[in-house]
Amino acid sequence: MNVLELMRVGPVIPVIIIDELAQAVPLAEALVAGGVKVLEVTLRTPVAIEAIRAISRQVEGAIVGVGTISRPEDFGQALDAGASFGVSPGLTPALIEAAGKSGLPLLPGVMTPSDVIAARAAGYTELKLFPAQQAGGIGMLKALGSPFPDVTFCPTGGVTAASAPEFLALPNVACVGGSWLTPRDAVTAGDWKKITALARETVGLRA
Repeated sequence: MNVLELMRVGPVIPVIIIDELAQAVPLAEALVAGGVKVLEVTLRTPVAIEAIRAISRQVEGAIVGVGTISRPEDFGQALDAGASFGVSPGLTPALIEAAGKSGLPLLPGVMTPSDVIAARAAGYTELKLFPAQQAGGIGMLKALGSPFPDVTFCPTGGVTAASAPEFLALPNVACVGGSWLTPRDAVTAGDWKKITALARETVGLRA
């Protein structure tokens, strides 16, 4: 799958932080059971890479990617763990080079029109607006639509279940990223039914 195809699988890509490796597989299974298949596991904890490895090997139907890519060496680790895509909070020449060499589909983060121009010049037309609310949210996405009609966004950062439909109604938004699908208290408690229920609630958001 290319990045645009991944963005169109579902309206929400959950931004996942896994503190304990034992949480990885049941959490991913709960999301997939609720209809959420594209999963972004962030490189924010020591167990992130092993969590991606476990999900990619054990959870049928999951399309797991690595989030918070910020260093060139992250691409090699992601591929070794079985990641299907990568997400970065920003984009640098070093990351562009590493992404090209790795072949891993990348959803790079942008915040300003200059960021969009630089990313597009590097061949990226599917971008993550991050942090979305701080960057201007709905208003910024509407403003970017006219000068960049060929760019499709996944706004992430401050997007909630309540605000997601407004973002998804924009013609240049294919999906949103959000952490509300995996609340820390539910993950810690192993309340996988709650996470499946939250995942199911996202199915109709795009409509």
